[in-house]
Amino acid sequence: MMEENRPPALRPKKSWGQHFLIDYNIQRKILDVAEIRPAEHVVEVGPGRGILTKGLLERGAHVTAIEIDPQMVDVIRHEIAHPLLDLVLADALRYPYENIPGPYKVVANLPYYISTPLLFRFLKESRRIDRMVLMLQKEVAERLAAGIGKKSYGALSVILQFYADIQIAFTVSPTCFRPRPRVGSAVITLNFLSSPRAAVRDEAFFLKVVKGAFSHRRKNLMNALTDAGFPRERVESALSRMGVDRTRRGETLALTEFAVLADLLFDS
Repeated sequence: MMEENRPPALRPKKSWGQHFLIDYNIQRKILDVAEIRPAEHVVEVGPGRGILTKGLLERGAHVTAIEIDPQMVDVIRHEIAHPLLDLVLADALRYPYENIPGPYKVVANLPYYISTPLLFRFLKESRRIDRMVLMLQKEVAERLAAGIGKKSYGALSVILQFYADIQIAFTVSPTCFRPRPRVGSAVITLNFLSSPRAAVRDEAFFLKVVKGAFSHRRKNLMNALTDAGFPRERVESALSRMGVDRTRRGETLALTEFAVLADLLFDS
């Protein structure tokens, strides 16, 4: 009698930040937050052993699952055979998302080590993304959703909120994963706006100003922006015209103030 084909025994790879969700209650909560509807297209990054993938398919979604680990791809192919699953062996940071017909949702337990660059990658596709529901390291989720005055408020907060509404849906204990991560996790919802939250003359320049203001958190705006390459006299003039004290730090400026500052620097 021939032995049944089985997928190989796998050990999570630290180099790819693999922590597999094992809690089906958390799976259900993620799917509920994502408001999955039959026949809609969902992109999943880092499906791992496929717990979210199964749930998405059970709710009728057409799933494009992008996995970098060939062994994990073998496991999913062995355990999930479904006509609505398009399983892709690829690096999510280099995958050509422009080839995916929109609109689509992104629902994923993101590998924590690529979460920030991947968010910026998805920014480029924001016009075709309906909603993103992402499991992230709790610290990163708090930075994304932070408002002015919060300790975690920074460049990532301003830039992502410039383009989207972001909310923390719920937190997730390390016990819901195998192996257990050393940090807490949180699920966020991210809904891209039809246009940026504030009108600016040049978006790339605005992003440069925001990043420069937070490049040295302990420095005031004048010194931080000067160190980032902006001429000191232009910075001083812009802050003066805004009525902003030159000794203020980046974390004290609201998004709308950054928009004004960027436009003044751009025009000077």
